[in-house]
Amino acid sequence: MEVKILQLLEGAKEAVGLTVIIDVFRAFSTTCYAFNAGAVKIIPIGDIEQAYKMKENNPDFILVGERNEQKPPGFDFGNSPSQLLTGNLTGKTIVHTTSSGTQGIANAKNAAEIITGSFVNAGAIVNYIRQKQPKNVSLVCMGYACEYPTDEDTLCAEWIKNELEKAPPGLPPTGGEEKSKKFAEMVEIIRQGSGARFFDPEKQSWSPQADFELCLDLNRFGFVLKVEKDDGVNFLKPIRV
Repeated sequence: MEVKILQLLEGAKEAVGLTVIIDVFRAFSTTCYAFNAGAVKIIPIGDIEQAYKMKENNPDFILVGERNEQKPPGFDFGNSPSQLLTGNLTGKTIVHTTSSGTQGIANAKNAAEIITGSFVNAGAIVNYIRQKQPKNVSLVCMGYACEYPTDEDTLCAEWIKNELEKAPPGLPPTGGEEKSKKFAEMVEIIRQGSGARFFDPEKQSWSPQADFELCLDLNRFGFVLKVEKDDGVNFLKPIRV
């Protein structure tokens, strides 16, 4: 098994084999929380105008996402797991569009299979890949608005890669203690780096501190989200591992 870590849109375009599109803050943490809250289908969309059109044609659909981190006009929820915890998503179909994660799905044209990636289901991702035993694994870090790499996405990719390659002592095992010393060190790197915005008092209305904690709740969920198609439209399917 050859495991490569790739970055941003170019990485998504280069990805082959079983591809993990990683967006920790916050797209693919948010989708895990949405399914856990009762959503039955999530449709990841790159083009926001397509998302609006889908809502127009299907008024019962829920619009979730962001541009410039903030909830776009007319959306039901921002790209925020803590917001979703207060909503009623039972039985709902969600249309999800973001600046990073959903763009990666849209551009991974050469991937044999696509799943999403975040810390909240990283252990399930590792177990899923081990079961599949693909020849090639592409771990694509989508970064901030696809513009530059971020600590959380790169560290998540490194965590998954290390687990797949039988990580050296010190890295948290797939089903091990979430509060391990090594993971706590990762969290602190993220807190001081690209995650610092979640602690800015002026940004709490759209980047609340609660999202930082929820997105870094390691191995909270035991499923992966696989990208499948229905009439040519991508949707995410949860697969318990």
